[in-house]
Amino acid sequence: MGPLANIRVIELVGLGPAPFCAMMLSDMGADVVCIERKSDTPLDFLSDADGFMARGRHKIALDLKDAKDQAHLRELLHHADVLMEGFRPGVMERLGLGPDVCLAANPRLIYARMTGWGQEGPMARQPGHDINYLALSGTLDMIGDARSPVIPLNLLGDFGGGGMYLAFGIVCALLERTRSGQGQVVDAAIVDGVASLSIFIHGLMAAGQWQAPRGGNVLDGGAPFYTLYETSDHRHIAVGAIEGKFFANLLTKLNVSEISPSDQWKRAGWPDMRRRFRSIFATRTRYEWQTVFEGSEACVSPVLTLEEAQNDPHNVARKLFANVGSHLEAAPAPRFSRTAPKIQETLEDTLDAVLARWADMSDP
Repeated sequence: MGPLANIRVIELVGLGPAPFCAMMLSDMGADVVCIERKSDTPLDFLSDADGFMARGRHKIALDLKDAKDQAHLRELLHHADVLMEGFRPGVMERLGLGPDVCLAANPRLIYARMTGWGQEGPMARQPGHDINYLALSGTLDMIGDARSPVIPLNLLGDFGGGGMYLAFGIVCALLERTRSGQGQVVDAAIVDGVASLSIFIHGLMAAGQWQAPRGGNVLDGGAPFYTLYETSDHRHIAVGAIEGKFFANLLTKLNVSEISPSDQWKRAGWPDMRRRFRSIFATRTRYEWQTVFEGSEACVSPVLTLEEAQNDPHNVARKLFANVGSHLEAAPAPRFSRTAPKIQETLEDTLDAVLARWADMSDP
């Protein structure tokens, strides 16, 4: 039984960050009922990928524009702890299922809303995707090299600033409800979450420690001891030797004597240091360097493919990936000493079965 056992969640089907949040809640033991559209047409090209995040759900198909199906949803709402929706602002209100209506029906309900731009503001009703929220928050401009920003997949916005902040908001609201007995609305916007995730860099800027153009600072690849190097087999090694003792170990393993550990933070010497490191790393394969640095405490790691990561000894020992059917996928995280999370089974369910199960659950 995970830490969220007996938490009843209604997920109105969507894409990206909201399903990721629902997956996290399910992995932690919540009973998540996904309300799917009565349509066989995939939402878009991301549907197959979203299928991985749809694990651990009880699925019911409803048409929220149909009065009878709306009545079914309202039945579920009486028992639910959480309602999750990821529509643009105003959509749920037009359906007659806005926060005021739902909280009036169930005052203990946590009404969780996932948007890109938030529920209000000049951009609130505009479409957007991960890259747009990163751009407008000032975050995308900080990632990349001197030539151009680099898109960090959709990990930073959709899942980091979006889904994880929504999950955090839901759990916070559930905790607060144990004191007040009242539900509330959680307004999670990706642009808000991304700005929050960037707070450390904001602090570096305010302290005058992030002054170089993009690609010229310590954490954006500007430092020769915190960057990537290509190996002789055209693979890559990640170097993160920020602390002095790790930098000294790096020099020792590279057999570099002309650079002193005391030279680490002399920015004028960084270009020459980078060229020296680059030429050395280019002399061996990634595997050979992995062997050289194994156990060295120099903060040097091979850049693995996803397939390689699934077979890495540390990841295997940690059970970082779980067998689900015929494939491996990321295991639930984080871990707990008593209430271990697990991947729940995905089932096609019925309204009557869900209502019966939820009615028997004790309130948290």
